[in-house]
Amino acid sequence: MKFMKLGSKPDTFRSDGNNVRYVASELATDIVVTVGDFKFYLHKFPLLSKSACLQKLVASGNEQNCDEVQISDIPGGSVVFEICAKFCYGMTVNLNAYNIFSTRCAAEYLGMYETIEKGNLIYKIDIFLNSSIVHSWKDSIIVLQTTKSLSPLSDELKVGGLCVDAIATNACIDVSKVDWSYTYNRKKLPEENGNDPNFNGVKSRPVPKDWWVEDLCELEIDLYKRVIMSIKTKGIQSHEVIGEALKAYSYRRLPGFSKGVIHSRDVGKYRSTVDTIVWLLPAEKGSVSCSFLFKLLKAAIIVDSGDMAREQLVRQIGQQLEEASLNDLLIRAAEREDVMYDVDMVQKIVNKFLMQDRNAEYESEENKVQEIQRPGILTDASKLIVAKLIDAYLAEIAKDPNLPLSKFVDLAETVSCISRPTHNGLYRAIDMYLKEHPWMSKSERKRICKLMDCKKLSADACMHAVQNERLPLRVVIQVLFFKQLRGAAATSSGTSTPDLPKSLKNANGGSHGSSRSAPTNPEEDWDSVSATEELKALKTELAALRLRNRGDIRNNVDNAAAISKMKDLMKSKRIFTKIWSSKAAIGENSGSDSSESLGSANPEEAKSTPSRNRRHSVS
Repeated sequence: MKFMKLGSKPDTFRSDGNNVRYVASELATDIVVTVGDFKFYLHKFPLLSKSACLQKLVASGNEQNCDEVQISDIPGGSVVFEICAKFCYGMTVNLNAYNIFSTRCAAEYLGMYETIEKGNLIYKIDIFLNSSIVHSWKDSIIVLQTTKSLSPLSDELKVGGLCVDAIATNACIDVSKVDWSYTYNRKKLPEENGNDPNFNGVKSRPVPKDWWVEDLCELEIDLYKRVIMSIKTKGIQSHEVIGEALKAYSYRRLPGFSKGVIHSRDVGKYRSTVDTIVWLLPAEKGSVSCSFLFKLLKAAIIVDSGDMAREQLVRQIGQQLEEASLNDLLIRAAEREDVMYDVDMVQKIVNKFLMQDRNAEYESEENKVQEIQRPGILTDASKLIVAKLIDAYLAEIAKDPNLPLSKFVDLAETVSCISRPTHNGLYRAIDMYLKEHPWMSKSERKRICKLMDCKKLSADACMHAVQNERLPLRVVIQVLFFKQLRGAAATSSGTSTPDLPKSLKNANGGSHGSSRSAPTNPEEDWDSVSATEELKALKTELAALRLRNRGDIRNNVDNAAAISKMKDLMKSKRIFTKIWSSKAAIGENSGSDSSESLGSANPEEAKSTPSRNRRHSVS
């Protein structure tokens, strides 16, 4: 730390221990200056020769025959006044980064200008600030910190702005010109402690571009904002380095931030910090990690930040959602909410992500506004990553018994436009929701199952599905149908799985991608299949399949026989014709309930299939 020594006379200020300070001198004192609770017994001549303020006060006191002067509002109080008084006496005074600003403010208050006397205190301090302090990284930060308590005078005297510009300039210099001694918050390297026997005195480690970020964490948020804005204005530092600085400040200044919470009884006092960090975020994608943005969003919700801050975070998260993890998406709902997680917020984020594929630009040409569609900027890989992420998120929020079906379905439908090679994750989420919401009605179970494409289930998922008593009957039969067609295609010609027959497609009610597809006639639904002998045969074979499926599903020989038998049944044109026949036949024989499990369609059959209580999970 640099310091300035003023004066050469010895310090003769003394104290009697009762808040009284005096100058040890043969001359009797002729003025008493009261500063707060302290009384200073001094001499008029040295003081009045350098202070315009004291000249006026003494002149006013002489008119009233009073030798006592009251100074109650001098910046820095009695300690700083004593420094100014010693300067007037020519005594030795040491100024450094910690006291130079308050002394400068007190000198301004006392009117210690060059017009009063050449080489006065204000002049000397300004020289020291401009020639020494602003060239020192550490001292510039310290002085800027001291301006916090006297912020109005800081702006008036332009000391704060001087330090801000100095810090920003030093932060932007070429790293090849930076020595590690600039930073004082980092841990010392082994060679700097003298603990490295191989150190030959030559700096071997390069200085990183973000060498300065930890030091600035010492600043209060309003000062920090000014410095970062000045650094950004210079346009030298990259947006990644700016992002790293904001990340370091957040972890230092927000307790519990690393865990996505704010540990404080008064979280509101951190609102300005969160809002300022969000405001300072670089607009460029990738400036900060997606995980950091999610932590900021969670903090913004906790401290009740405004809509503008939240919307900015949602927009920036949406731009790089493919980098997020499941834990990032688990945003706790407000305490007043019945649900566990804020699904609406995740819905907004996903919408922002998908908007990148359908953004439009507007151009004004001859006073006409034309819409020009840009090609999507999302890659198939990033969309697939997000789709799988949302599938995992759906499986997690499905455990909440208070989660409305509409929120689950709406979020699932949002990513239904993204083609996935497998729907195992979506099936797992649907099964979890059915498990945690056993009171769902028949129509609700049909609605949620329409989200899934049975053709995209793996062999293990298919085996799990045909034993899943929570699924509607029509879904189980559809899974079996595709399972047999897939097996037949693989063994015969190796071709891809054929599509459903037209009658089966109609019975399924349309697209798997949306539950808002065109309404179907209830009489044509799978749940209206007649209770004929052929349908009973299908149920019997399914029950037998479950009964035999106690060991390894893929290696069980009895299971293979059951599947083979089922294949023969499914291939029977007579059975398919009767099950998915005309609307009239369905209407006459409707009796089965797709919201029931296969084994529960008949009480007797339910008793004969004890193995159905054993479930195989799909990860």
